[in-house]
Amino acid sequence: MGRALVIGCGGTLGYAWTAAVLAELERQGWDPRAADVLVGTSAGAELVARLGAGMSAAALQDDGGDPPRALPPLPRPGLPGLGLTRAALSGRADLLAGLAGLLPRGGGDPQWLLDLGDRLAAPGTRWVEHPRTWLVAADVRTGERVAFGHPDAPKAALGQAIAASWAIPGWFPPVRVGDRSFLDGGAVSPTSADLLLPHVQDGSIDEVVVVAPMSSRGGAPARGLTRAERLLRRPMTGRVDREVALLRAAGARVLRIEPTAADLEAMGANFMDGSRLPLVRETAARSARTLVSQQEVRR
Repeated sequence: MGRALVIGCGGTLGYAWTAAVLAELERQGWDPRAADVLVGTSAGAELVARLGAGMSAAALQDDGGDPPRALPPLPRPGLPGLGLTRAALSGRADLLAGLAGLLPRGGGDPQWLLDLGDRLAAPGTRWVEHPRTWLVAADVRTGERVAFGHPDAPKAALGQAIAASWAIPGWFPPVRVGDRSFLDGGAVSPTSADLLLPHVQDGSIDEVVVVAPMSSRGGAPARGLTRAERLLRRPMTGRVDREVALLRAAGARVLRIEPTAADLEAMGANFMDGSRLPLVRETAARSARTLVSQQEVRR
């Protein structure tokens, strides 16, 4: 039997909130690096790459890297994600993915993520030491999710995989791996926890810890621009609901950790707004104690 850790997308502020949760998991007796499988999407991919490289959860709070600006740079011509829209129209992806596919080519520079991959990769390799570290991105032509690091996935250097998983539509350009191009896996699913289903069914995974910064059961009050952020969360929460239900139906024990109303208030309307990092970290440090203790994580 084994345990998987799934970390979802969430941008700059979701990264900070998740880092606090992971540090609290470690403080309460479970080291996230000990998970048999690490699955990450977008900012979550960066976090699991750091864990897979051996960085402690406590250290993640002090090393947030060089996050993107609060607003995307000017876009470039082209609609590289139209394959996501076609996938949504054919029922192979959700409406949110279809809308993401209509965003223009992002003008952001992912070099900081490529450089991060070079620093984290084990000496003489292109990947982290943890053998089952999977970073999820979406094929721009088909909407298919690919978990880089999985034996069935195309071979990619760690930096390529992190950048592909972080390639938010409209913010960053697609990342090319071999003869395919990829965008943020969060455009299709905020967590991609359902990719673990075969491993639950074959008995190799029996517990899944899902940390989902963009999911919020029960909703939360919102004013002004924050209402738009809450609207984005609704379909994401529904997607996580379905993935968790599938894993539980297959027999897995699923522990789901997501932001409190206080956390959402601290994050505000823009999950990329780095100016709110101190407030998010302070609030998350308080809420994480209760969130983690409620889950009764197996030590």
